[in-house]
Amino acid sequence: METITKRLVSWASLIDEKTVEQARTSSTMPFIYPHLALMPDAHLGLGATVGSVIPTLGAIIPAAVGVDIGCGMIAVKTQFTGAELPADRRPVREQIERAIPLSAGKHNRKVVATAAPRIAELEALAEAKGFDPASYAGNWREQLGSLGSGNHFIEVSVDETDQVWLFLHSGSRGVGNKIAQHHIAVARRLATKWWIDLPDPDLAYLVEGTPEFTKYIRELRWAQHFALLNREEMMDRVIRQVGEWVGAPVQELERINCHHNFTESEEHFGKRVWVSRKGAIQADAGRPGLIPGSMGTASYVVEGLGNPMSLNSSPHGAGRSFSRTKARQTFTHEQLREAMTGIEFRDTDAFIDEIPQAYKPIDRVMTDAASLVKVRHTLRQLVNVKGD
Repeated sequence: METITKRLVSWASLIDEKTVEQARTSSTMPFIYPHLALMPDAHLGLGATVGSVIPTLGAIIPAAVGVDIGCGMIAVKTQFTGAELPADRRPVREQIERAIPLSAGKHNRKVVATAAPRIAELEALAEAKGFDPASYAGNWREQLGSLGSGNHFIEVSVDETDQVWLFLHSGSRGVGNKIAQHHIAVARRLATKWWIDLPDPDLAYLVEGTPEFTKYIRELRWAQHFALLNREEMMDRVIRQVGEWVGAPVQELERINCHHNFTESEEHFGKRVWVSRKGAIQADAGRPGLIPGSMGTASYVVEGLGNPMSLNSSPHGAGRSFSRTKARQTFTHEQLREAMTGIEFRDTDAFIDEIPQAYKPIDRVMTDAASLVKVRHTLRQLVNVKGD
């Protein structure tokens, strides 16, 4: 841990000056309390740094939550060992790709039977919160159970004991993005209306007690729940496909589902604050969590240590070292193939910007996080599914 300023604390040993400067700027906002915490995977973001924990008194910065509200991870430990899996892994990858819509803008053609109870739960929650998600995305129901693109993925992995885990990363899809974009725009308009001088337009905030703040919290919490149920729905589909592939039903020995783009009201250093984790997981003492590496590297099942200076938080992944554009300019399809040796994946140059070399080394991130979490399991990927 390094104290950069009184209001900025960092756990990142690999970090560039632009990222530090962005975090330093965010930490000067007058309602930050007690300090902004930078995680080991911190990298440049929109307004607020990805991999930062931002505690605020009486206000929230919507862009500091991010546009993929509720994005996070889910993992299921199965009864299978790697030795019990069929040697040919391509069939399960293709089955998963058929069962779950992949890529940006893709969604289910209709609401499937397994999703119906979750849809009903979300409809009831929206009604209770007094808003209609269809005002943001008319097809939000069909979006439930879809993956998206970028660094979202589905994986079959084994741990250090050869136990098989199913691992998945996704968020609140298009409907969550629209909700986030709307409230970011509202915050910017209010800053202009009230002549608020901001160091960055994406640090525009909503003040607790105002109608705009109340509306954001209501819709944010709905989107966070949508993201959690979206992961649950996809995981259930993955479980069915893996069971068919192996030829025996999957027994769940453990299930972990955690956000890493979200806001919660919590108590830290004697005050009730809104904690926005933009690329960070909640790591209370004993709390299970998931930290994925990039495709082709290790991922981790962890347990929080409740570090108070981190606001009980830890990193959410490897963190980018190269932008997507820079990665495409730097790396080749052949390098991607080499990085994915031994892993079943869809071999396409569409994934060059997700090559492991475009990210920080996950083992370095985990070394930096030693005071934040302890590792329960280290996972090695066998099958990777991504959207273009």
